[in-house]
Amino acid sequence: MNNYDVIVIGAGQAGLAIAYYLQQKRRRFLLLDKNSGIGDSWRERYDSLVLFTPRRYCDLPGLPFSGERDGLPTKDEAANYLEEYVNHFQFPIQHETEVIRVMKADTGFTVHTNHGLYHAEKLVVATGPFHTPYLPPIVTDIADGVRQIHTSHFKNEQQLKEGPVLIVGGGNSGAQLAVELAASRPVTFSMGQSRSFLPLSFLGKTIFDYMRATGLLTAPITSWLGKRLSKKPDPIFGYRAQLRRLVQDGQIRMVPKTVKITGSTATFAGGHQEPITNIIWATGFRPGYEWLDIPLALDERGAPLHKRGVSHVSGLFFLGLPWQYNRQSALLGGVGYDAAYLATHL
Repeated sequence: MNNYDVIVIGAGQAGLAIAYYLQQKRRRFLLLDKNSGIGDSWRERYDSLVLFTPRRYCDLPGLPFSGERDGLPTKDEAANYLEEYVNHFQFPIQHETEVIRVMKADTGFTVHTNHGLYHAEKLVVATGPFHTPYLPPIVTDIADGVRQIHTSHFKNEQQLKEGPVLIVGGGNSGAQLAVELAASRPVTFSMGQSRSFLPLSFLGKTIFDYMRATGLLTAPITSWLGKRLSKKPDPIFGYRAQLRRLVQDGQIRMVPKTVKITGSTATFAGGHQEPITNIIWATGFRPGYEWLDIPLALDERGAPLHKRGVSHVSGLFFLGLPWQYNRQSALLGGVGYDAAYLATHL
């Protein structure tokens, strides 16, 4: 059996951030990752994806994100940066390794994978927030002729049929795709929750400068402000003016929550109906920790039980979760702060 001080599951931004500190502490560690290469999870996203965080707010510990610091990187730039990060620090990573089951052992943890067994005194689950694409129950009543795809599998509009598209889900991805696709086809944008819009910049500074200065980015979830912010849906960064103009021009129709789809007809809150040809589900993800066979590690919903990433189970840690400590915990440039904290326990 392969024995390590620490095994890290996941070699995305969270796994690489904790690897930096484990290397600094000279721990014997290994990262296990199911992908074939570093940055694959970014490269597999839709072609036009652009991060809403400036490069200056995308740094992992020890290596700045190259390029114009206040500019917004593409998803491929993010993938290339992660690859550069690994090449720079030479972390031990085993790719194409799927974790099948993790169990508590007398002296740490046993990790069952498609490449055999591993043992570690301590375990960091750094698989991030994007596990199982969520599709609402209404998908079961949709006609076979309707083309439907989740944003996790969407690349570009060549995957769609001719005609209009319904985008369900009002986050940043939904807004970006609505604006993009409205250039070539009618778009219906269904937002189930009321969202606030924030500009990408204001008076020569990025919105993240203001968010950090006012504490909106760094307020702990244990604080009054953090508790309040964490209960609200994330804002949409940019796109407000573009959406307003496209709505006025009739290229985008804004509708409330999609409550039912029967055949090729969508019904929205309030009773309005529309025929549909294409659907893009921008409905997010749900946790997927079925392989974590450790009592008290997860709650009844299957989400990690932890306090700032430290599990109730001795030796078990989580990293890269939304609002793990504050708003920036799941962001590329924020995960390093949580990693530094967990490193004090490792």
